[in-house]
Amino acid sequence: MAFFKEFKEFALKGNVMDMAVGVIIGGAFGKIVTSLVNDIIMPPIGALLGNTDFSKLRVDISRMRDVSSNAVQRVGDMVGGVDGVIVTPEAAEPVYWNYGAFIQQCIDFTILAFCVFLMVKLMNRMARKKTAAPAPAPAPAPSKEEQLLAEIRDLLREKKQL
Repeated sequence: MAFFKEFKEFALKGNVMDMAVGVIIGGAFGKIVTSLVNDIIMPPIGALLGNTDFSKLRVDISRMRDVSSNAVQRVGDMVGGVDGVIVTPEAAEPVYWNYGAFIQQCIDFTILAFCVFLMVKLMNRMARKKTAAPAPAPAPAPSKEEQLLAEIRDLLREKKQL
């Protein structure tokens, strides 16, 4: 029973709840940034580069597989097959190296990191203003005795100057 009590105390602490809210907000923020990149930023960049959609940029690397399977087939033909089975080339699906999707993710990350940087900078600025020392209280007005002494001092100065 103590285990569950300890877990309840842990789960209901402010830090854990703040973290949970942060994860939820971060997920939603990530979707917003992804939409910003995919729907707002990348179309003009793609238009400038000749109607290029980065996520569809890829290189067909099927030839590497085909070359290696042909080598295996030739070796198999020379020795009567691999493990007694003759290897035959078959029509396989092409293999692509999707470098455009990687470029797209790098752009997403850069924009997300920049947005988080701006948000942290704003939060730090707000925290500095919040913790800034309050303006010093105005000096209290002089008492009647101090005012009288100041008048006497001023009269004595005038008398000396004459």
